[in-house]
Amino acid sequence: MRHAIVALALAAPLLAACVVTEPLPTEPPDACGASAYQYLVGKPGVMLDGMRFSQDVRVIQHGMAVTMDYRADRLNFWLDRRDVIERVVCG
Repeated sequence: MRHAIVALALAAPLLAACVVTEPLPTEPPDACGASAYQYLVGKPGVMLDGMRFSQDVRVIQHGMAVTMDYRADRLNFWLDRRDVIERVVCG
């Protein structure tokens, strides 16, 4: 009986080593094309009013409540207290 317990104790780490984990799929860091809009950082948020975008866009004003869902293809413009664009990121 004692040999069976020892055998089981030694078998557990060996079986754990057989588990294959695949890396999670990753999105490209600039899936929404935010790098193309970095020139807008520091500009007034009203500049966005006349622009057309080929993907979903979210303009986030200072203090505004936003959902925490992450969408790599969505373009986010973050505005500061003065309604100046402070960040352009995907999400």
